[in-house]
Amino acid sequence: MIKLAVYGKGGIGKSTTVSNLSAALAEKGLRVMQIGCDPKADSTYSLHHTEGLPTVLDLVRSRRNDFTLDEMVRVGFGGVICVEAGGPTPGLGCAGRGIIAALEKLAEKGAYEKYKPDVVFYDVLGDVVCGGFSMPMRDGYADKVFIITSGENMAIHAAANIAMAVENFQSRGYASLGGLILNRREVKNEQEKVEELAADIHSRIVGSLSRSETVQAAEELHRTVIEAFPDSEMAHEYRKLAAQVMAECGVSLC
Repeated sequence: MIKLAVYGKGGIGKSTTVSNLSAALAEKGLRVMQIGCDPKADSTYSLHHTEGLPTVLDLVRSRRNDFTLDEMVRVGFGGVICVEAGGPTPGLGCAGRGIIAALEKLAEKGAYEKYKPDVVFYDVLGDVVCGGFSMPMRDGYADKVFIITSGENMAIHAAANIAMAVENFQSRGYASLGGLILNRREVKNEQEKVEELAADIHSRIVGSLSRSETVQAAEELHRTVIEAFPDSEMAHEYRKLAAQVMAECGVSLC
């Protein structure tokens, strides 16, 4: 089982990218689990297409431990197993608590033994890398961390902070940095800015994605690009990126 945490600034296209990676790997016959670790609880929506997926934190709040594993998950496109950690009532509690609760409950209720995923994605908000938001980096969770960024200054700033957190945690045996994913916004000198960031954090760009209206068109359909427009250039870009990410983990999709 390969476990990957994907971080990035809010709004950088992280959930869209992760969902398309999940779909691309599912196409290849891999069993994929995607765990949304954002309080908005919308990471997996384009995979399962259903409103009102109960979050783990909602289940814990309302029913303590009186719920089943099946109530925590939805099976989406290509058999992708979808889980949303959730977050607190606005203005109350810690957003990171949902991540901690989700990961603990999944393990406690035997999710990995039941579903036997080949690949697990943790889709994590990267504006703050502390408390529960750092949980997927910790020993026993993700093997590698990938950071999604564009050439925009705030995205690069967030990516640098995430990379610093990964470096600080490595001495404890936590996840290592797999590399950067460039999600292009067509800002000035974008390639050069992200290459400079990669050099600064002693990493590299493992793959890139074009800015494309196809992504927005798929989102309007509440689908991944892989499902909605499987023959599009963007679908091929996501498949290529999936292969590049897996190659960083020593797995060939050929």
